[in-house]
Amino acid sequence: MNLVVGLGNPGAEYAHTRHNAGWMVLDELEARGRFGRARREGPARVREGELDGCALVLARPQTYMNLSGRSGAHLVRVLGVDAQDVVVVHDDIDVPFGRLRLRRGGSAAGHRGVQSLIDSWRTPGFVRVRVGVGRPPAGDDPIDYVLSPFTAAERAALPAVLRRAADATMAIVRDGLERAMNEYNREIPPGTQGG
Repeated sequence: MNLVVGLGNPGAEYAHTRHNAGWMVLDELEARGRFGRARREGPARVREGELDGCALVLARPQTYMNLSGRSGAHLVRVLGVDAQDVVVVHDDIDVPFGRLRLRRGGSAAGHRGVQSLIDSWRTPGFVRVRVGVGRPPAGDDPIDYVLSPFTAAERAALPAVLRRAADATMAIVRDGLERAMNEYNREIPPGTQGG
């Protein structure tokens, strides 16, 4: 059983914002596999199922982003998963739009959801699928930027980005992190540079 946690904020006003890229990737994974009905698991919403022969639990913390660790702590406890085996999918302003960065560990780099998980799990050693949303324009507040919707050009490219992020997530689950990193940390797919 593989636990994939997508970070985002609950509420319709956040559904299409950059900060909810993690939830959008989970939407893509759900569309590809066979998953049961969503259910509450403590402060998270989860769906269990199968994709590409792999048993998955897809989890969306229902706290706001900066309290994601509450859900993370509950999930690893009740599911009996080691935090270092969890795959966390989240937005990242330090990665250009359309790019992915797969890695294990490292700092939160200012991402409050990631920091909350590090604090709750007492380790930075979990696997991350960092979905690039690009940096805000000069002078713009990064928090306002990630809580705002994608531009029209980005929205046009976004389906390809989400498909690639879902592919990368499944590559980690099936083939291991090192092989997935070799494939997905490289080029920018055509048409995903954004604008």
